[in-house]
Amino acid sequence: MPKLKTPPMVYISGEEMTRYTMQLILDGWITPHVDTCAWEFFDFSCRHRGATDDKVVKDAITAGARIKSIFKEPTITPTRDQAAAMGIKPLGSPNGALRRGWNGITISRDTTHVPGLALGYKNPVLFDRQAVGGEYGAQSAYIPEKGKVEIVYRSEKGEVKTILEREVPADSMFVIYDNPLDSLEPLAHCFFQRALEAGVTPYVVTKKTVFKFQEPFWERLKKVFDAHYKEQFAARGLLKATGGTLAHLISDAATMKIETWREGGFAMVAHNYDGDVLTDLVSQIQRSPAFLTSVLTGLAPDGTIIKEFEASHGTVSDMDEARLRGESTSLDPLGLVEALVGAMNWSAELAGGRPDITGFTAHLKASMYKVLTDGRGTADIAGKGKGSTTEQFITEVAKEMAK
Repeated sequence: MPKLKTPPMVYISGEEMTRYTMQLILDGWITPHVDTCAWEFFDFSCRHRGATDDKVVKDAITAGARIKSIFKEPTITPTRDQAAAMGIKPLGSPNGALRRGWNGITISRDTTHVPGLALGYKNPVLFDRQAVGGEYGAQSAYIPEKGKVEIVYRSEKGEVKTILEREVPADSMFVIYDNPLDSLEPLAHCFFQRALEAGVTPYVVTKKTVFKFQEPFWERLKKVFDAHYKEQFAARGLLKATGGTLAHLISDAATMKIETWREGGFAMVAHNYDGDVLTDLVSQIQRSPAFLTSVLTGLAPDGTIIKEFEASHGTVSDMDEARLRGESTSLDPLGLVEALVGAMNWSAELAGGRPDITGFTAHLKASMYKVLTDGRGTADIAGKGKGSTTEQFITEVAKEMAK
């Protein structure tokens, strides 16, 4: 049978255990059935980034802006000691560069539900967070002696204004960051459309009672909601629990709701760092980060949507160290595969619709779900010391796909 020819897609490879596992998946599940010659591959391993002086990241950003569908494996941002050991200069976060390069609006992290497998939440939980700004874009300076810090604003028109003067004690850190507001309207539309499509109740999460700079986040999202979505949510009965309006949750309360609302059926949106922390809690309740998707949505200069799909977890360094010692490992690749399938499906949609591609990805997911639920799953499903090894799981799914 001839292989399926895929539409263009950007594939970013990483390293450690997830790199090893994805290569097994590519060799066992993808390339036997799919011609990937239209995919553009970029190696984001630390050594290759160092060898190219990070040109590979810039090239991937350019390709992603053109192709608009990206799959990314987990990557490493090396510490200074790690970079020195590899003989490369210190490297920044590739994720931050990608989010800025693709004009990131939101990072969506949603629970994955496998039929027949009891997980933390009964129904879907959706989460969006601002993709740029906040603590992740912070700059800092060490203050050795008591003194004054001034922040001066200079506009493009030449206006000069001191916007902050602050006495600071000796031996302290001064930190500054910004929260861009221009992305809030498209973030709001993305979030509310997703919640409406999923049929869940939306909540906006901030700490605006203490951090007054977070007030515009709530105000602008509520303005979009009231103007464009309130009537639609109300008509579907999705505002009964919130008194017929958009609800705001203080981050402390959101933490408690995430822990106690095990029925699911809700969506939350928050600032960048807050959303990152809260979705870590969601993933642990659901079972593990493997059961949480992660999708960056950005805007190309022409206004079209760019989507980057990745697992919500890292490279699983400790398991990779065990593998390199010759020990048995059992990595659940669900999050990786959900991301790969998402990117393949999005590329098919951008190509005008490709039922052959979406049919293949549906079969892949069904095969993986069956192996996860019929006693051949990895240790996170079967229990510690039980279940398939990483390699056995790949083999079992490949057999299922061949049926």
